[in-house]
Amino acid sequence: MQLGGFRLAGWRSLGLPLSALLLAACATQPGGQAPVPARLGLKLAPATLGANISLQQHLTVERNGRIDQLDAALEIDQQQFNMVGLAFGQRVLTLHYDGETLQSWRHPMLPSQVRAEDVLEDTQLTLWPLAAIRSALPAGWDIQQQGLTRTLSLQSEPVMVINYSSDSKTAPWSGKIELNNLRYHYRLTIDSVSDAAGDAPAGPVTNAAPAAP
Repeated sequence: MQLGGFRLAGWRSLGLPLSALLLAACATQPGGQAPVPARLGLKLAPATLGANISLQQHLTVERNGRIDQLDAALEIDQQQFNMVGLAFGQRVLTLHYDGETLQSWRHPMLPSQVRAEDVLEDTQLTLWPLAAIRSALPAGWDIQQQGLTRTLSLQSEPVMVINYSSDSKTAPWSGKIELNNLRYHYRLTIDSVSDAAGDAPAGPVTNAAPAAP
């Protein structure tokens, strides 16, 4: 199956309430508590990944005892970052980032808390090389890695812990990734399957804005 240039045959789209999807992007505390500090705001150029990848992903979000799931397709090359999120067999979220401008489309029923910037940030924190992330971190932030565990900290206090199932230094997008956000209290598990056809050298780049379904 093709959707907006993405190959999506590998995963079965899940029939989930749209209001339940991508809760990992919420930026407020549960239970009506005061909002926590703003997100990091990381936006790295696609070329800094150092690879061209095409993935089919199955995402599982655990938050406040609730588990929600989403299918996604991700393509990154030297010029652009593209992601499509699916539910009920239809597109609910589209992201396009060319290193300067982040463009997005969202289904009207998708919660307003789901921010394209946060989805991009979590993806880059899990997949990008440490050196590229460190070079863009504001003062007081740091990221370190020991074995298969990567930790993002602010003033030496852990904010996010990412665990990999395979060699994260050469191909962190292979296998399973588990991201624990200690600031926003959610766990995101990413199961990825590489699309071999998408690993070929990138063709001509089209920087058009994402289209609605």
